[in-house]
Amino acid sequence: MAENLNHTNSSLYSEDLAPITSDKRTWTTWNYAALWISMSLCIPTYMLSSSLIEGGMNWWQAILTIFLGNTIVLIPMLLNGHAGAKYGIPFPVFARASFGTKGANIPALLRAIVACGWFGIQTWIGGFAIFQMLRLWIPSIETVPQVFPDWFGLQTGPAICFILFWLLNMYVVYLGVDSIKKLLVFKAIFLPVAALALLFWAISAAHGLGPILEIKSKFTNSVDFFHFFFPALTGMVGFWATLSLNIPDFTRYATSQKAQIKGQIYGLPTSMTLFAFVGVVVTSATAIVFGTTIWDPVVLASKFDSKLLVSVAMIAVAISTLATNIAANIVSPANDFANLSPSKIDFRKGGYITGIIGILIFPWKLIADPTGYIFTWLVGYSSLLGPVGGIMIVDYYFIKKQTLLVDDLYNSKGIYAFSNGFNTKAVWALLLGILPNVPGFLATIKVVDATVFPQWITGLYNYAWFVGFGISGFIYWIVMKKK
Repeated sequence: MAENLNHTNSSLYSEDLAPITSDKRTWTTWNYAALWISMSLCIPTYMLSSSLIEGGMNWWQAILTIFLGNTIVLIPMLLNGHAGAKYGIPFPVFARASFGTKGANIPALLRAIVACGWFGIQTWIGGFAIFQMLRLWIPSIETVPQVFPDWFGLQTGPAICFILFWLLNMYVVYLGVDSIKKLLVFKAIFLPVAALALLFWAISAAHGLGPILEIKSKFTNSVDFFHFFFPALTGMVGFWATLSLNIPDFTRYATSQKAQIKGQIYGLPTSMTLFAFVGVVVTSATAIVFGTTIWDPVVLASKFDSKLLVSVAMIAVAISTLATNIAANIVSPANDFANLSPSKIDFRKGGYITGIIGILIFPWKLIADPTGYIFTWLVGYSSLLGPVGGIMIVDYYFIKKQTLLVDDLYNSKGIYAFSNGFNTKAVWALLLGILPNVPGFLATIKVVDATVFPQWITGLYNYAWFVGFGISGFIYWIVMKKK
């Protein structure tokens, strides 16, 4: 079957995209659980939970929202992961079955752009950590003359550190991914220790867990609560919406279906919820200790008195962020861009493209406050990726009945070529799934006034991932059944 492929001359085939042979499928349940533990332990996960506290939730409402969101996104994660484990194929190849051999570039690029955004956010976090350290030793960096216009929302000092950290990321891309392995080991050891240290500080500074857990929700009625809860839940789903598509990139190495299913169930909801609990407790404690909620851990760490302690913490945040950034946010988009034109774009150039787009999304604005982070960024891109997930899952389970002709996935004249390489039905289903969320997105980023569209139409945006997933999946099923 897949292991006897001989398409080495095909433009659709490369060593990276080829099916993984059975002798190279070595990932066990533990490997998948460890993968999720490693990916969940990052600063944005902490900020995810702390932003819910900042938004008005109490501790159990925030934890429940995160647990629900991660349990929901686990479903498409397992469904899409099945094809990877069964056929040993990566995400861009799996997407050819539904979008066509050329059309698969559409979902691949959508995913790549989102990864570029995450790259920008992580780079800003790392750069800001360096700034917080430098301002202790070189106070004048805070008063460097302003060079950017006010609408940029960017101070010169943090901007310098951001660019320096960005250049460090690009240097690692130049050196190659192998250079990051040791940093990933450092991250795996440091972040859990740092999380426990922060938890210990929060409990001792607030005089026990009691005062923290007694903090009441800011929502006085259920209408206000649910007005915040549903977009927040969509944001939680959106957090891993990218991985729910390209999970075949990982499950293709599974020793069995059971290994990837059990590993993901054990690893994803548990590690996300536990690390989020740290964010919830620490952020709640800041309200008691400082009189205001501090949802950014880098800002919080800068509040401590010891220069040395803050410096060590900030260097550690920068190193672990660098490791996460390269592993999670450079590798996949670099390959996606390279997939557009393998002869002209190699991994290194793909990484540089990722880095440039990561600056252009203005990451400092996205995470300046919780509303930008949840309502604009997480919910916004979930409206693009939900429809892709709906189409791929419906195609694999209801149209193809879990049966793919692997040879044809690498053949530009095979059954997955459709019309000139595009399955136009999938493209239309995708556009029609994105369309209902556009008015709400435009109103959220204030391009149009909220009163331009009826309330029920802009309100759909609060459920962006679910709306897109359902509409695109249903339309695709209808049009493909009418062959």
